[in-house]
Amino acid sequence: MANQKPKKSGKKPEGKPETVKKDEKDAKVEKVAKDTTVSTAKKAGACPDTNYEQPMKGFFARKCDANENILTIFKTPKIWGALLGEVIGTMFLTIFFLILGVSAWPLYFVFCAVAIYTVVVGISGAHLNPLVTAGMMATRRVSAIRGILYMLAQLLGAWIALIILNAFRLAGDSLSTLPILNEVSGETFWAVALVELIGATMIGFFFARAVRFARKQPLTFAFAVASGITLAIVFGIVVSQNYFAFTGNTFTFNPVVALMYQVLPTTANDFGELAQLAGLALTAYVIFPLIGGIIGFYLSDITTRLSCGGYLYECDGCYHECHHEHGDKEKK
Repeated sequence: MANQKPKKSGKKPEGKPETVKKDEKDAKVEKVAKDTTVSTAKKAGACPDTNYEQPMKGFFARKCDANENILTIFKTPKIWGALLGEVIGTMFLTIFFLILGVSAWPLYFVFCAVAIYTVVVGISGAHLNPLVTAGMMATRRVSAIRGILYMLAQLLGAWIALIILNAFRLAGDSLSTLPILNEVSGETFWAVALVELIGATMIGFFFARAVRFARKQPLTFAFAVASGITLAIVFGIVVSQNYFAFTGNTFTFNPVVALMYQVLPTTANDFGELAQLAGLALTAYVIFPLIGGIIGFYLSDITTRLSCGGYLYECDGCYHECHHEHGDKEKK
């Protein structure tokens, strides 16, 4: 008959074996489990890109604009605004360092630093310290060319600050001397270098953790960074005075400020001794802080990775910790 249905042969259709059905079923179960995990992670405030099995995967991946290089960085005026922000911010920061002293008034310095970081962060990211820029470069948050330009801008800002203070000093009735750092010798080198290294590590760690607040909560960012600097200063005061019996200025945790503190010696018995003392000073006050800043940033990234299941930047809303100019682009 025409309406009679064909009899089933009992044979399984070709091209659809049981193994394929099983694999499809397992894939659906896995997808449902993954969707549930992502949903739970979102509700908990975690990033859906977490990878708890391989938290260190992609740890050294680039986190800044891959197209930014020496040929493209000057195509927009943004870089000039950022560099000017670094010059101005470092200038103000250096002025207060030289006026207040590093170890004399750390609490006064907090409020000065908060104001400076709050107004500059929206312009350049408010590095204002070569050790911070070194940490940003080492963790690939900024390109090498941007990092180098920032360091030059910071050096220029600190130099302008020194010129301004010298102008006020020369215009005054009495020629007061600007503060200088204690001279580093072979006997005191490791003590000074260790204090600089640990203090710079603190600042790098605090800055790396505070970056996520930079765009939307600049005041929170500024307080976090200023608190990290103050903590490093208090640490330097306690350790240098109680354990090494140092008097005067023995630390800055900022290489360009150290140079403005006239850290390089000007007199010695011969050129060899002068070169040796200059090398010790540069190593203790420049090289060790840069290393400390890099260590601080890496410690922040490692702890963030382990606590957030592999999401390097931040779990809070998947906000990218890269430079503010690239944050929106990366987030999209």
